[in-house]
Amino acid sequence: MASLQDQLHGLVYSTEHGDTCPECRQPLDDCRCAEAAEEERLATLDGIVRLRRETKGRKGKGVTLVEGVPLKTEELKALAKALKKRCGTGGALKDGVIEIQGDQREVLKGELEKQGFKVKLAGG
Repeated sequence: MASLQDQLHGLVYSTEHGDTCPECRQPLDDCRCAEAAEEERLATLDGIVRLRRETKGRKGKGVTLVEGVPLKTEELKALAKALKKRCGTGGALKDGVIEIQGDQREVLKGELEKQGFKVKLAGG
């Protein structure tokens, strides 16, 4: 990440190109930062989908986190929608991690294994 001085003195808008990316300083049409981040996220995965239950920062309400799914963002959104529909609950997709409301680990494990993913239950 750029230093504070670089952030304050960098070009934000150009009448020639329009808005510029704060990371690579390229016009937004030419910016490839999101693609590079997506490729990096996919490269670090080991092929095992991990399911865990978490209540931290949610006022005691539990959610099931689905991590490590080796899919691109568009496919991940479709999977999240299908899993939420299968469980009959709400949820979200944040930074490549699918959050499903409630303790849905067993239902999700069966559904993901049916789709061909290798699944592990992580945590307590």
